[in-house]
Amino acid sequence: MSARLLAVAALGCAGAAVLIGVPLLVLAGPHGVGLLLAALAGLAAVGVGAWWVLAHRGLLRLLGALLAAAAVVIVPVLFFSSGLWGYALAAAALWAAGLACARQAVRQRSTAPAHAVVRPPPEHPWIVMNPRSGGGKVGEFALVERARALGCEVVVLDADRPQDVAALARQALADGADLLGVAGGDGTQALVAGVASAHDVPFAVVPAGTLNHFAMDLGLDLTDPARALDALSDGLEVRVDLGAVSGRPFVNTVSFGAYADIVQNPAYRDAKAATVLDVLPGLLSGGAGTPFTAETDGAAVEPPQALLVSNNPYAAGGFAELGRRPRLDSGRLGVRSIRITGIADAADLAVRGERAMSLSTATAREVTVSAGPGTLPVAVDGEALQLPTPVICVIRPRALRVRVPLARATARPASFHGLWRRVVALALRGGPERAAGGGGRGRRRPGAR
Repeated sequence: MSARLLAVAALGCAGAAVLIGVPLLVLAGPHGVGLLLAALAGLAAVGVGAWWVLAHRGLLRLLGALLAAAAVVIVPVLFFSSGLWGYALAAAALWAAGLACARQAVRQRSTAPAHAVVRPPPEHPWIVMNPRSGGGKVGEFALVERARALGCEVVVLDADRPQDVAALARQALADGADLLGVAGGDGTQALVAGVASAHDVPFAVVPAGTLNHFAMDLGLDLTDPARALDALSDGLEVRVDLGAVSGRPFVNTVSFGAYADIVQNPAYRDAKAATVLDVLPGLLSGGAGTPFTAETDGAAVEPPQALLVSNNPYAAGGFAELGRRPRLDSGRLGVRSIRITGIADAADLAVRGERAMSLSTATAREVTVSAGPGTLPVAVDGEALQLPTPVICVIRPRALRVRVPLARATARPASFHGLWRRVVALALRGGPERAAGGGGRGRRRPGAR
């Protein structure tokens, strides 16, 4: 189905959902309004319950869990017992169908390749692989054997002995490598990407980690990491930005505050959930953690509990998109800060999401984080570090040459910010949207600059 037909279908489903939902508010009179208010109250109760679970221990944590669970159960029961559950279910189903059609319509208009150049295959590719990343994906997908079959030199990290992957990459370049690659987590990718950027050689990503955020935003197939190796023989080269924190490269994020303090805990790696529940109450109450201040391009940020600086901004428009970046070449850092001081903030965040007063977003070219003398806990692409203050984050526009397979899952994830406005425009005009990657359509000739 074409993008324009999907957009029309999305508007039709959304309109039908509104029409079917009218009895909930009009025909049912005060009862319908009461149900709507009950739904909003239930959502707020979930936020309050979650706050009590995260910010307290003992009895209050138990009560928070019970409150959130009760809200999730009671609200559907109220709709079912009212006799209006059929309208509610039909309206919800139509709205979900409309949202799915709307997102697919925007996606179809957002999958043109990012600004790319065709380059000859590398003659001496080199890839470092971490056999422990992603629960053992290197072995599961036979990545070592497949890469060597393509003529790639492969270095497998020793699981029992720490190794300097940046030093290994520099030695590979000295030995004649003309492409550096990583099959592993984002932290390892960032270190090798920094070497590739410094020497202006192509970089290849094989999504063999756990989350693979960088690979996901490059449009690689996360279900089959071996497909990324196709870039060695049949690939395109795209230029993306690279972040740097106190001179150390990062491909995804730098975190300060609550999360950074949590990952410093030695127990975090083996028991993440238990460590978060044990440490977070002290951080949220202000009785633990390292206080810090932040500035974005010289403008002060209200002191947050947690600060996230990303290599390009993450998408806005709902929690489902918070983990995606529509572009990797905007030349801007994304900045998200959050400060929850009590139940009201927690409820506001649950109900209003991105528009909550406790959450602020911005973009910048430089972010400076200051604390007292000494070092500050920082999480760089999920790795726990202690960096001397002040900690300065900058963006290096289009500093990294990334070689990707010619046939990717999608060139860039679509941004769903302003979704319905874009869908209406697409349904009325049907004209092509600009690619989400920010580049032109089509591929350049080999060797073009």
